[in-house]
Amino acid sequence: MKRAFISDIHSNLEALRAVLADIRAQGVGDVYCLGDIVGYGPNPRECIDEVMKCKVCLLGNHDQGALFDPEGFNTGAERAIFWTRSQLENGGVAANEAHRRWDFLGELPRNQQEGPFLFVHGSARNPLNEYVFPEDIYNRRKMEKIFALVERHAFQGHTHVPGVFTEDFRFLSPDEIDYQYRLTGAKTMINVGSVGQPRDGDHRSCYVIQEDDLVRFRRVEYPFEETIKKIYAIPELDNFLGDRLRDGR
Repeated sequence: MKRAFISDIHSNLEALRAVLADIRAQGVGDVYCLGDIVGYGPNPRECIDEVMKCKVCLLGNHDQGALFDPEGFNTGAERAIFWTRSQLENGGVAANEAHRRWDFLGELPRNQQEGPFLFVHGSARNPLNEYVFPEDIYNRRKMEKIFALVERHAFQGHTHVPGVFTEDFRFLSPDEIDYQYRLTGAKTMINVGSVGQPRDGDHRSCYVIQEDDLVRFRRVEYPFEETIKKIYAIPELDNFLGDRLRDGR
């Protein structure tokens, strides 16, 4: 079994294409997307079209925000969601193309279970909206409740911070473990990082390859200045959404 996990693309087409090219170069055919295809970035339509080819795709909170009224978003994120919605509704596209993308987003599941593996955007407890941050290892009550809902291994995104959570309350960042982790009988939660908006201080896109019991984190360079230029050119998207790509924050 060999498959790739991507998440939190956020309408960053340059990053998505670079990651998909790297996935192909690694000889991986099956791609699982853990949500947040849209939001923040300048190419929602093109990113949806690319993700439609994935074997599995889940609903993220920004995807839901585009479908319905966004809740709990800061001002910049909310403005980006309303702009994204306008691009999906209009944006000079043929009506059948618009319907096809809306139908795709509207049919996305919130989670998927395959044997001992659970796939979610946020957490096992709240697949859409709950963040599990590295510092949550100090919140034993929260972690115990989430781990109780994980049969063996959960793959997730949402925080944009990659790493491995272990049942004995440790968080292992990719650089601590030489970018790979071997799954055992112990429960784990694996955050696959973000393709389009990394927030761990590294501007490179991040995704995960799972091959049997080995999980590998991959970092991929992409032309982020091109994405930034596009964001700057769209008044509805705050410049900050571009600036943060340089620093991975």
